[in-house]
This record gives sequence, structure tokens and C-alpha cells, in this order.
Amino acid sequence: MYTRLLTPKWLLLHLLVAVLFVATFFLGYWQLSKAEAGGGAVNWSYALQWPLYGFMGLWFYIRMLRIELHRDPDEGAPGNQVVLYQRPRIDTTGDPELAAYNAYLAELNERALGQGLSTKRSSNGR
Repeated sequence: MYTRLLTPKWLLLHLLVAVLFVATFFLGYWQLSKAEAGGGAVNWSYALQWPLYGFMGLWFYIRMLRIELHRDPDEGAPGNQVVLYQRPRIDTTGDPELAAYNAYLAELNERALGQGLSTKRSSNGR
């Protein structure tokens, strides 16, 4: 179950999150030292915010891990389901130019799908 989290991609992500989590505490300590040296209210607020950013990022990462562990591993794999193609209906009511254009588009669509070749050959008598 946990083997999915031991692939090279996930190991690199684990390492990155750990480094960033520790870095937020160093940044918080740096802002705290600036605030104690007379930096002002902004430095005091950043001294509190950096560790909060670290815990928030860790919380999101743990949620992402839980989602990955509960995900079906074959969810994104292509299946053998048959997808039926439904031909578009051609609107022949109303504007004759629009109806002609829609018929032209339908013909192009059938040619692209390779379905129009057999009907054209039979209508031409070949």
C-alpha cells in the first residue's frame, strides 16, 4: 500500500517538503531576530507567519498523501470500453446557407473518421 509513495517522484517530493518545512522555521527565526533588533511590527508578524506557513504546507501535503493512498491505482488507466460515436444531426430548417454549411461540416467529419469513403464509392458506382 505504501509502495506507491516510494517511487522516485514521491521520494523527491518527500525530500522537498521536508526541506521547505525546516526552511520556514529558519525564516521565522530570522524574522524574530530582526524584530528583536527593533525591526517593527512587520517583522514580528512575519516571525509568526513563517512557521504557520510551514505547518499549513505540511497539512496540505499530508492530505495529498492520504488522497494518494486511498486512490484506485487503475483509475487513470485506459480501459477497453467501447465509445459509441453519434453522428451530429444536421439542422435543415431555417437558413439554407447554415444548412449547407452544416452538411459540409458533417461531410468533412465523416471523411476524417474514414466513414465517408465507403458511401462515396457506392454512390459514384465504383
